[in-house]
Amino acid sequence: HLDVDVAATVISSIATGCEISGAALIGGETAELPGMYQGDDYDLAGFCVGVVEKDKLITGEKIGPGDAIIALRSSGPHSNGYSLIRKLIDIAKDEGQSTPPIEDLLQPTRIYVKPLLSLFEQMPVHGLAHITGGGLLENIPRVLPDAVCAVIDLNSWTMPDIFNWLQNIGNIAQYEMWRTFNCGVGMTVFVPGDQADAAVSALNAAGETAWQIGEVRDLGNGEALILES
Repeated sequence: HLDVDVAATVISSIATGCEISGAALIGGETAELPGMYQGDDYDLAGFCVGVVEKDKLITGEKIGPGDAIIALRSSGPHSNGYSLIRKLIDIAKDEGQSTPPIEDLLQPTRIYVKPLLSLFEQMPVHGLAHITGGGLLENIPRVLPDAVCAVIDLNSWTMPDIFNWLQNIGNIAQYEMWRTFNCGVGMTVFVPGDQADAAVSALNAAGETAWQIGEVRDLGNGEALILES
């Protein structure tokens, strides 16, 4: 059954996301399916279409040794790992332990579109990696050319408290944390090394929390991603 108040909240939230990202909401459809959904259940699906000039495509092929890797702070777990998060909350409740503020878990995924578009106008950007499913371990290597590796300085930031809580409650190995959650890094940007400070300053001025998280080196015989601490 369509709840008008819920529908209004959902649509206004979508509109807010569109405004943040500079997108246009151009259509939509609702349907009641009482044989499929029960009670307060509802399903939401959507997609977006973008266009870019060929000469402005960021493919990652320009990433090379000496490039700096800039991190943009996440607003929370974003949209990844929530099956595990719900399980860990149940475990905490069963064991009589405190749970994190629900606001920390329901922060919307941060939308980096406008600050990044502004950065593209200020300097060459060689690559981007959105840290989604697979975390740092899987998303960064996907954008790298074959001959290079990314070296990440784990001491360059402090993992937000929500991730420490999840790790402690679930006794999760550090490798699994990096693979499952963004651990405080929502996006990484690859720029020429001599542009690192300017990129951090520009992104911070645009309202983000940015820092240099690592650098690109020759691959040698090693792995595509190296975590240093």
